[in-house]
Amino acid sequence: MGDITIAIHHVLYLLIVIFAGGMIAGKVASKLKIPDVAVFLLLGIGIGPGLHLISEESRSFINQFILILGATLILFDGGRNIRLQSLKKVWPTISLLSVPGVIITALVTGYGAHVFLHIPLLYGFLLASIIASTDPATLIPVFKQVKIRPILRETVESESAFNDATGSILTFSVLAVVMGTSDFSIGASTLDFFKVALGGMFIGALIGFVGAYLVSHVVFGFLRDYTVIGMLVVALFSYLLGDLLHVSGFMATFVAGIIWGNSSCFRLHMEAKQREIHHFSENMTVIMRMLIFILLGSQVNFSTIMKHLWGGLLVVFVLMFVARPLTVFACTLPDRKAKWTWGEMLFMCWTRETGVIPAALSGIIVGMGVQYADAIAAVTFLAILITILLQASVTPYVARKLGVEELRQKQGTT
Repeated sequence: MGDITIAIHHVLYLLIVIFAGGMIAGKVASKLKIPDVAVFLLLGIGIGPGLHLISEESRSFINQFILILGATLILFDGGRNIRLQSLKKVWPTISLLSVPGVIITALVTGYGAHVFLHIPLLYGFLLASIIASTDPATLIPVFKQVKIRPILRETVESESAFNDATGSILTFSVLAVVMGTSDFSIGASTLDFFKVALGGMFIGALIGFVGAYLVSHVVFGFLRDYTVIGMLVVALFSYLLGDLLHVSGFMATFVAGIIWGNSSCFRLHMEAKQREIHHFSENMTVIMRMLIFILLGSQVNFSTIMKHLWGGLLVVFVLMFVARPLTVFACTLPDRKAKWTWGEMLFMCWTRETGVIPAALSGIIVGMGVQYADAIAAVTFLAILITILLQASVTPYVARKLGVEELRQKQGTT
């Protein structure tokens, strides 16, 4: 009983410190008008390596569980906030950015990692796959502070939600080759990628629809009093079943979220529960961001970061100013119907914050003890910190300069 009691006290102490500090950090972020994840990261550094108030090994069960749980719930909520009607208008751009775009980013950045960090090319691609996706958990709060043209905002938000799942699939596909559980072949890897993605989409759609049906159908919705709990079960079960069947659990939970967020399109109405769902989801995702980013900050190894600092900074530079613009122009110019302006395309180039899912994936890689995991973790941390502190904080200024702000901004402000 002694060991169990010590473990329980450890978990309770960890949660108390993270949540208490997270609330204060959230208020600071609100006052400074910057994304809360940046302050969570800095808080984690302060109470971890700085004051040594918390110390949780990246390979521990607690840390790995929090990363998987947080990534799952945040992806579900990201899917829930996407509107299918919006996707219809710009689906070619979103489709290109979400799949080929992630691959382009990973290839360019991966080669940069190979050159500047002096690591094998395959490990460079593993690092690049982790940081190739953008972050809806960071972008959505930013867009609450500045009014962007609706079609542009919906495109960037949709891309960030979709490419989280794509980045996760790509990461685990490359990881399988790195770990020797799969042989590298362009044809086989492409086939496996689509099998994992489509399998996850099918499972997510099935579980998402069944869950939504049971809480919202006029006749058979006998679980409507437990809508919020049902949503939580759907999110977790989608990931679990997908993972057990060796397809993408992250894609499954993301698609299940899309089904729930667009239930009215399937004649399943949850309007009476929307306020309750929204309130629960907001608090849930804030809690997950606190846990993931404060823990990530507390595990920063400054000696490792300093070891890879200059190479890491060059890799992040390639990610932000080479790979991202190349990706955006390659994926938006073919979409003639959308008629993107140069200002809108440049704005997309700038809004590519790295966040929750890369942090979770990096933690998983470190926890597995993969070779060059220290370099991967160091560069992931630098990418998160730089893109959030630099890009997210000046997004309103960039929007004004590029002329992509909504014209009726003042009228829409309360």
